[in-house]
Amino acid sequence: MPDIEISSSGGILSLVLNRPAKRNALTDAMYGTLADAFAHAGSDRATRVILLAGEGESFTAGNDIADFVAVTSGTAAGRASGPGNVLRFLDALATCTLPLVSAAQGHAVGIGTTLLLHCDHVVLGESARLSTPFVNLALVPEAASSLLIPRRIGHARAYAMFALAEIVTAEQAVAWGLANAVVPDTSLREAALDVAGRLAAQPREALAITKRLMRDTATIRARMDEENDAFMARLRSPEAMEAFTAFAERRKPDFSRFD
Repeated sequence: MPDIEISSSGGILSLVLNRPAKRNALTDAMYGTLADAFAHAGSDRATRVILLAGEGESFTAGNDIADFVAVTSGTAAGRASGPGNVLRFLDALATCTLPLVSAAQGHAVGIGTTLLLHCDHVVLGESARLSTPFVNLALVPEAASSLLIPRRIGHARAYAMFALAEIVTAEQAVAWGLANAVVPDTSLREAALDVAGRLAAQPREALAITKRLMRDTATIRARMDEENDAFMARLRSPEAMEAFTAFAERRKPDFSRFD
């Protein structure tokens, strides 16, 4: 089975993360598939809505750390150095003119939370737990989340999510404006498809213009560029090396020696 299941019906393009044994952790190849799917959807008049979902108990555990380190360090065979497909996907999120609907359950870690900020309607299963533990890995936020999360929930809550990796429950996410609704996990996909179907029936151009008016794409892309520069610099830092080594060795990192 492919790591990304792609299907289309009734004007809805469904992109389902399908790596449940790894909690749908995203590889460079998966990012590439998602970016390609967004690009195709943008030029396909038959596609009116994009639905993002995940198989299994988790939406996504974020990046596959081993794959991410190999790709960004240039050690992955046959791949160029640098997070090219990640950046392609982030840009696709920022510039997408179609309505984006997401259905998230269980762990939504890192990109699993930040991509939700670019979705126009977010349905969460009762088990959903949102987290952005970038600082835990000595990194910084991405996907313009350093701009978008504080705008949604305020500085205090956003800082706790980033700096302390505090987890946000599904109920909190709705109360804080990070999601639209919470439903039982068993009816999550059905609820998201219902919303997607309603959007697919709406006038396409009116939806696209409304989305453009509601989002400052230039500012979002500029913040993504700024975050990426900082992110890449952090990847080369001694703190990040210690964080990734500790992760691989299944121990708690020790950042005190970098004081």
